[in-house]
Amino acid sequence: MRGVSPLPPPGRLRTLSLATLANTVGSGLWLTGAALYLTRDVGLSAVQVGTGLSVAGLIGLTASVPLGGLADRRDPRTLRAVLQLVQAAVAGAYLMVGSFPVFLLVATLDALLASGNLAVRAALVAAVAGPQGRVHAFATLRAVANLGIAVGAGLAGFALAADTHLAYQILVAGNAATYLVSAALLLRLPALAPAAHSPMAAGISRRRPLRDGRFLAVSGAAAILGLHQTVLTLVVPLWAVTLIGAPPPVVSAVLLTNTLLTVLLAVRLSRGADTAAPAARQMRRAGLVLAVAMLLYAAAASLPTTVAIALLLVATVVYTVGDLWHSTAGAGLAYDLAPPDAVGAYQGADGMLAGLARAVAPAVLTLVVLDGGVPGWLAVGALFAAVGLAGPALTRWALAARPGCSSMTA
Repeated sequence: MRGVSPLPPPGRLRTLSLATLANTVGSGLWLTGAALYLTRDVGLSAVQVGTGLSVAGLIGLTASVPLGGLADRRDPRTLRAVLQLVQAAVAGAYLMVGSFPVFLLVATLDALLASGNLAVRAALVAAVAGPQGRVHAFATLRAVANLGIAVGAGLAGFALAADTHLAYQILVAGNAATYLVSAALLLRLPALAPAAHSPMAAGISRRRPLRDGRFLAVSGAAAILGLHQTVLTLVVPLWAVTLIGAPPPVVSAVLLTNTLLTVLLAVRLSRGADTAAPAARQMRRAGLVLAVAMLLYAAAASLPTTVAIALLLVATVVYTVGDLWHSTAGAGLAYDLAPPDAVGAYQGADGMLAGLARAVAPAVLTLVVLDGGVPGWLAVGALFAAVGLAGPALTRWALAARPGCSSMTA
């Protein structure tokens, strides 16, 4: 089981992983059941839910840099535990939603906390694992998170099958409870020194990430490459069912393939991305592999349905390798290009750019691929390849502004 389980050996990372597992079980519950709870039980329309989540998500991005900066100056363990407690209260507040204005308020508070909490988590990972282990720890937590979301989604199925007011109430309360469990587990970690007080930060003047154009260029490239997440979760399902004619369960098979491979391979494929130069080379590989996956998804349209389904699964295997390389490369770049005293703030800026990309991705990719067909797939593949190939050059440019950086051996 040691080779299958994503949980690391006992220690600080194990504790952090268990906190992540608890938290993401709740995420799986909420992500799976939120739409039906808000429409069938609360009575909101689908348009109100979609509009509210979009507005809340965009507002939420504004919390990334401030809360990440706060984690640079305060113990990130305590700060994240406090945020988890507040998120528990906000998650529970969905039980009181009865109108669109109240839903928008709760969703906005939820998005602000979630966005800021991701930046704080990044600072906490860096403090727990150190410069040499933070990318490995990031990959470990991603594998654990996928496992937690899968478990939560499975549990949510019971509430959706019951489709009663009580079942939905239990689902919402269960999500809130997982934040409390996560906070309790986080407090089992020792207090951690803020990044701004670390010996590595001595004598370094604080830089503001939103004014660091070279960092933003690298992070922006990683965010553009991150459009592939919407390809898998939105474009591929619609492409498979509406244009290829695959039965709906194929969508579940595609997403399950990605989830299982992520749990099994995330840590293994994270090796070699601890510093900026090798992380940039890994981003180049990610872009090229993702481009190949886009070609395979496109090719499925011209094949008989049975063969097309098989090709969709093969494409998803290829996609997952590119996805995991992109994830760890992005983490390695965001960590190593950040000043030692501003890891949280820089991770917040990185997360904000990724969030902006996720916000525009559904509209852009459905237009380009679903309306454009095979040429649209080719365009998206070309974009991923070009961004991946540009990664090393952008990284060298960013490193050139920091002659004292040990990662200059690119």
